[in-house]
Amino acid sequence: MPQFSTEKLRNVVLMSHSGAGKTILSEAMLHTAGVTNRLGSIEDGTTVSDFEPEEERRRGSVQTSVITCPWRNIKINLLDTPGYADFRGEVISATRVADAAVMVIACPSGVEVGTTQLWKMADERNLPRVVFLSKMDRENADFERAMESITQRFGRECVPVQIPIGSEANFSGIVNLLDPKSQAPDALADQVAAARERLIEAVAEADDDLANKYLEGDEITQAEMIAGLKQGVIAGLITPVMVGASTAEIGVKELLDAILDFLPSPADVGSVIAVAADGETSLPPNNDGPLAALVFKTAADQFVGKLSFFRVYSGNFSSDSQLWDANTSETERIGQVFVVNGKEQEAVPDLATGDIGATSKLNSVITGHTLCARENQMILKDLEFPPPVYQMAVFPKSQVDVDKMSSSLARIVEEDPSLTVTRDPNTLETLLGGLGDTHLEIAVEKMKRKFGCEMVLELPKIAYKETVAGTAKVEYRHKKQSGGHGQYGHVWLEIEPLERGSGFQFAQTVVGGSVPREYIPSVEKGVSKAMSDGAIAGYPIVDVKATLIDGSFHTVDSSGICFEIAGAHALVMGVQQANPVLLEPVMQVHVIVPDEFAGDIIGDMNAKRGRIHGMAPQGDGTTLVEADAPQAEMLRYATDLRSMTQGQGTFSMEFDHYEQVPAHLLDKVIEDSRVREEARA
Repeated sequence: MPQFSTEKLRNVVLMSHSGAGKTILSEAMLHTAGVTNRLGSIEDGTTVSDFEPEEERRRGSVQTSVITCPWRNIKINLLDTPGYADFRGEVISATRVADAAVMVIACPSGVEVGTTQLWKMADERNLPRVVFLSKMDRENADFERAMESITQRFGRECVPVQIPIGSEANFSGIVNLLDPKSQAPDALADQVAAARERLIEAVAEADDDLANKYLEGDEITQAEMIAGLKQGVIAGLITPVMVGASTAEIGVKELLDAILDFLPSPADVGSVIAVAADGETSLPPNNDGPLAALVFKTAADQFVGKLSFFRVYSGNFSSDSQLWDANTSETERIGQVFVVNGKEQEAVPDLATGDIGATSKLNSVITGHTLCARENQMILKDLEFPPPVYQMAVFPKSQVDVDKMSSSLARIVEEDPSLTVTRDPNTLETLLGGLGDTHLEIAVEKMKRKFGCEMVLELPKIAYKETVAGTAKVEYRHKKQSGGHGQYGHVWLEIEPLERGSGFQFAQTVVGGSVPREYIPSVEKGVSKAMSDGAIAGYPIVDVKATLIDGSFHTVDSSGICFEIAGAHALVMGVQQANPVLLEPVMQVHVIVPDEFAGDIIGDMNAKRGRIHGMAPQGDGTTLVEADAPQAEMLRYATDLRSMTQGQGTFSMEFDHYEQVPAHLLDKVIEDSRVREEARA
């Protein structure tokens, strides 16, 4: 493939609610452009972009695919992103390096939850965009209804540039409002005339010169309309709405034309900011400038190893070169540079400023790193991924997988930085965090396929703690005789509660040498060990004071280990007799939901033993709900919230304090703990 200059590049991200038709649209674009000789099928798993086995099996995208689509001697780099909310991290990576977006909206459905969320993401990135109303040939496709949902949600800057001819099974073509010669059926004449007038007004509002011509009654030419429309799109003043049917390949050619005519090249976008040793510097999109490329995606490829996808922001990125990883201050040897089409890679000698490509087998580079020249070091703004909202404990399935577990987890997080791996210091479990249950399931499937490591996901163990609500005095005598020296240790302990958060205290009031001083540290050691092992459910004991008040010893049979054993047993007995209670972690929760769901959230939080601390309207149609809730009730909250709010709610959660488990739940928690430990044994 020849090198394309910066002006002849378009970097476009395809975004939509799940199932709106991005992948089949990208397939139709490749076929229309002559890149492929047939139209792939999602059902058959034969599309260019959904090539991972997990995608073929689920019939949906789980990662961003890079697709190269030349059209009219201009190279379009398409980034086909997942629509499902669990894979928003992939969308973040793609929008970071895209210059524009095509927002795909299924005409039968209109604006959906994911459409709104992704539109907001495109707004945050200031991405010019085109709307493509897909599935015009499907049942319930209604152009007017879909347009009404678009303008109600996103404003009157969304303006049709096409009118469909027919709908559902009768959808047969489109009328191009930019072309006065475009023929419309007589039945559509009034609709086309009104829509064309609305489009001319929108373009005139975005261009002062055209506004003057329009007001003076002069005709605006087609070339002026296209130029004015591009100016309005780049400025964010106009969002063209187009229509089509990907499987029938109607409207696809026109969409390719629109990407070239309306959306910006990297040269149009202009300079980006990088941080150099002497502060921020502005990098114009110049092929002769200092090299700066951002790695936005990392993937494990079975043929070439680790594959790093990058966007060139300045300079020329060449094969067989030596570059500098500005984030780790390490040299990287660049072997072959590729342009990518799904799972296919084509070697090229170099890539110009603005282009997107990949290279393999980089050592230190991970997603978010900047590659540059050592003599001209700089760092481009990194990618910011959302914090995990769903965590599961992860375990190796068999002994064979134990040795692979750490490296496999590290590699999957390198491939998908929206995943996190942490170690819970209280339960000693390894926790895999992500954006939902499907996100984690896919990660485990990938680790098995790519790295040969099988993992098991379980709900995390709750870090309960044990304490006492009363006092007790207990005696334990450790006595054993088996020939020769025996074993003897005898202690009296007094157990009493401490204030919450005090931890553990050991004291002794022994008088008269009933327990020799040299054995008292052994008693404390035994008590401390029993504190960590628990007395009623195997959880650590906290906020307890144990006082050694008396005991006895044997001049021959007593030893430190005997008093250690006696101290441990006495502590367990004392806790069991001092009105033992179980403490559970309570989380501070902040939930933001559309106003209409606030009541449901409060009701659900009450059902989860939560306490509502406040509600605050946010002024944008959403409400912030602040609450405390036991962690045990919140393990699946990401899934629950998505279900209750149709995917529109968000939340954050952090540990706040410990509280006593209600008495009616105590036996169940203890039994669940016993069953869990037996299953793992």
